[in-house]
Amino acid sequence: VQLQASGGGMVQAGGSLRLSCTASRRMFWNNGMGWFRQGLGREREFVAGISFNGGRTVYPDSIKGRFTISRDNAKTAVYLQMKSLKLEDTAVYYCNTDPPRGEYWGKGTLVTVSS
Repeated sequence: VQLQASGGGMVQAGGSLRLSCTASRRMFWNNGMGWFRQGLGREREFVAGISFNGGRTVYPDSIKGRFTISRDNAKTAVYLQMKSLKLEDTAVYYCNTDPPRGEYWGKGTLVTVSS
């Protein structure tokens, strides 16, 4: 069973996108959730994480201030609001628990930032 991300697409540099991910209650409940991404020819990297109650979020320095992770436990959904997108944000974006579990990786959603 995998987590499915959606909402990707093509956007111009400086633009915004909102990604969504839904999960089964078993995957979602009592787990931190995270967003990850993998650019072409690059390793998968952590983008954002949120605790189960949403009270704690964490971002790498390259993301801080531009992306916001949130979750809706009633809907077992996690979101990633991205703004001020840069060319280097182009990647396939995945959601997973945080820390991630191998069996939960889905296909991801492609975000392409153009100049």
